[in-house]
Amino acid sequence: MPHSFGKRARTRQMFAKKHRQHGNPNLSQYLMPVKVGDYVDIFANPTIHKGMPYKHYHGRTGIVFNLTKASVGVRVNKEVNGRVLEKRIHVRIEHVRKSTCQREIIARKVSNDDYKAQVIAGKAEKISLKRTPKLPKAAYFLAAAGETGAVTTIQSLPFSDLL
Repeated sequence: MPHSFGKRARTRQMFAKKHRQHGNPNLSQYLMPVKVGDYVDIFANPTIHKGMPYKHYHGRTGIVFNLTKASVGVRVNKEVNGRVLEKRIHVRIEHVRKSTCQREIIARKVSNDDYKAQVIAGKAEKISLKRTPKLPKAAYFLAAAGETGAVTTIQSLPFSDLL
């Protein structure tokens, strides 16, 4: 028997709701404050069939570019034949969540601004706030059990003919 190639083919686990999470979305989902430029995660809600995104976009993160009365326009990157295209799709608000991908960046900006204010006030010393890669560990000698820590040199024995 041939298998289906429809729009929702092979989405049994993808569009299934979790245990005890069935039913209509909460009203807070409809009242979620979203504005142009926000990062959102596209997460299809299988309870609402209207405005559901195509299965490829499920779980993707995009940027809001448009708002209508019931839907959100989202820019999403999609790889097509080895190149990345920016796709613009409209999905209903039920299928969108606020993304947490920028949370760490925003927190770092706030802490950096606080630190700069302390430096200007003279309460802290100026240091570089740029992110740096993790540096390698510093060198050290590992003392064996019972040793005093003296360094011993190991040399090969001189060649001797055993015949």
